[in-house]
Amino acid sequence: MSDLKRILLVDDEPDIRAIAKLALEKVGGFTSMICSSGYEAIDQVYGFKPDLILLDVMMPVMDGPQTLKKLQEKELINNVPVVFFTAKVLNSEVEELKKMGAADVIAKPFDPMTLPDQLKSIWRRTNEQS
Repeated sequence: MSDLKRILLVDDEPDIRAIAKLALEKVGGFTSMICSSGYEAIDQVYGFKPDLILLDVMMPVMDGPQTLKKLQEKELINNVPVVFFTAKVLNSEVEELKKMGAADVIAKPFDPMTLPDQLKSIWRRTNEQS
């Protein structure tokens, strides 16, 4: 199993992007690419080659589930775990996101100091299963 190093974050909120980028890079030591839309993520994912994708559920034009579906259809993320980021964390919604192929779901608001460890834990669990 390789290490988790490169994270693609997709969120339409500038504040969330800024805080998450700081958390991922300064606290977690990751290399990150930040995208503000699903379309941007689809354009950037192949060149960036992320180890994990952190994907907001609710975004305008193309939401997180639609973005995930496009990435899967284009086979741009084979074996790359996708973690959804959302304020909606009812069990039924979390289960629905997992059925779509999400490795896990992280609730917003999130703690920037624990986000890197949450992602490392999901990464380890996902790689143990495969």
